[in-house]
Amino acid sequence: MKDRKIRVRFAPSPTGGLHLGGVRTVLYNYLFARQQQGTFIVRIEDTDQSRYVPGAEDYIFKCLAWCGLLPDESPLHPGDYGPYRQSERKPLYLTYAEQLIASKNAYYAFDTAEELEQMRNNFKTEENPSPQYDRHTRMKMKNSLVLSEAETQRLIQLNTPYVIRIKMPENETISFTDMVHGEVTFNSSLVDDKVLLKADGMPTYHLAVVVDDFLMKITHAFRGEEWLSSAPVHILLWKYLFGLEWMPQWAHLPLILGPHGKLSKRDGAKYGFPVFAMNWTDPKTHELTEGFYEKGFLPEAFINLLAVLGWNDGTEQELFNMNELIAKFSLDRVHTSGAKFDFEKAKWFNQEWIKKLPASQLRAPVKQIFEKKGIHIKDDPAFDSIVELVKDRCTLLPDFYTQASYFFKTPEHWDEAAVKPKWTVEKNRFFYELIEKMNELPHWELHEIENIFKLLAAEKNIKAGELLLPFRVMLVGGKFGPAVFLIAEKIGKPETINRVSTALNIFNA
Repeated sequence: MKDRKIRVRFAPSPTGGLHLGGVRTVLYNYLFARQQQGTFIVRIEDTDQSRYVPGAEDYIFKCLAWCGLLPDESPLHPGDYGPYRQSERKPLYLTYAEQLIASKNAYYAFDTAEELEQMRNNFKTEENPSPQYDRHTRMKMKNSLVLSEAETQRLIQLNTPYVIRIKMPENETISFTDMVHGEVTFNSSLVDDKVLLKADGMPTYHLAVVVDDFLMKITHAFRGEEWLSSAPVHILLWKYLFGLEWMPQWAHLPLILGPHGKLSKRDGAKYGFPVFAMNWTDPKTHELTEGFYEKGFLPEAFINLLAVLGWNDGTEQELFNMNELIAKFSLDRVHTSGAKFDFEKAKWFNQEWIKKLPASQLRAPVKQIFEKKGIHIKDDPAFDSIVELVKDRCTLLPDFYTQASYFFKTPEHWDEAAVKPKWTVEKNRFFYELIEKMNELPHWELHEIENIFKLLAAEKNIKAGELLLPFRVMLVGGKFGPAVFLIAEKIGKPETINRVSTALNIFNA
């Protein structure tokens, strides 16, 4: 293993949206590969054609592109170990399945769905309420272990549907060293005879993942903790087909937990937070599951929050850019227990990254939000200065529209309730005279605007502080935004006067 070039892979099934747990698996693969000067591969595991969803593969690559986790080899960028879709590798798997039969480590099984159901009913006991196809039942079923070789061949020649199952050995201890969990041990008698090749000639995950990892020379495999129970089957397949010296080192990553166990898309729908990288609409049910991208997360923040969801570098540091993650990531710092997803903490990461990034890097996603709202931005330097001005007030990207749209268009609504309870005749007169003073200003500049405002307030014997809130509401529409005189400077003299006049009409109605 030491002399082999590091090769890691992410192998998603094109069956739906990309869960944040899946993106974290991609991220850990990516970080490890970059740190070790290795190769990161994406292999599409589409052997279960009944669950294949059109458009899902394109969606996966779109998500990875947004996250900045681009593979070195994939169906889109093939290398020397293709094809990179399992459905295009179908002829390979039968060869290896038959090799297992020849070595008596697998067998043909001709049982129908009805016969399997009958088995589950006939052998059900209080001690074993859910019988499986295993050492207890295999010799009572219709398979090549029971049938003669001649009968087996006859059934195959008659095109009788069959699957190929692994023959799990009895009472064998199977162990391996996981890069996260350490030494893990299983007893083979507790594992059923998994199907390796289905009746349609497609492999199951168990056979395909072993064959493909071998042929693609994968050195390290990171996958979710839920696959740990499949390890004994995969270890035996490595042993039987290729030899354990070629088996990748495994790291089974802890689950991401929601409010009630493993985080699911139902949690997102119930509690109002995204669980997919990007929006996914189920083509059958038309059900929309919200994504982090559409919610207004920066990819830098999304990657950062996923990296520390089950890992830390041993310090108090929480904000990491990609280069820092590549330098500091290590599997021995990955937690062995599940990490609970906290959406409030996720939003904190996004807020911190909005503060951290310069306006030039925020410009494109923020402009996109404004464009969708019908505000077309042309002057990038001016726009950047406004983004810089309001970014500390934004948690999600759509907040930029709330916090800055008034720089580009007159408010449609004014918070009258914030002004009217303390509105007086004197304040009304003040603002009418302020319009006259502003009209007379030769230079429209922040300090000049502030100066005439405060001088007029002193002349009218009104505290400037009592006038600033109404002025803000007139310009912005609400009680928010940066320094009010700076807002006036940026929107310009005609627009400032127009907004004050419009608001006065509303406040006096």
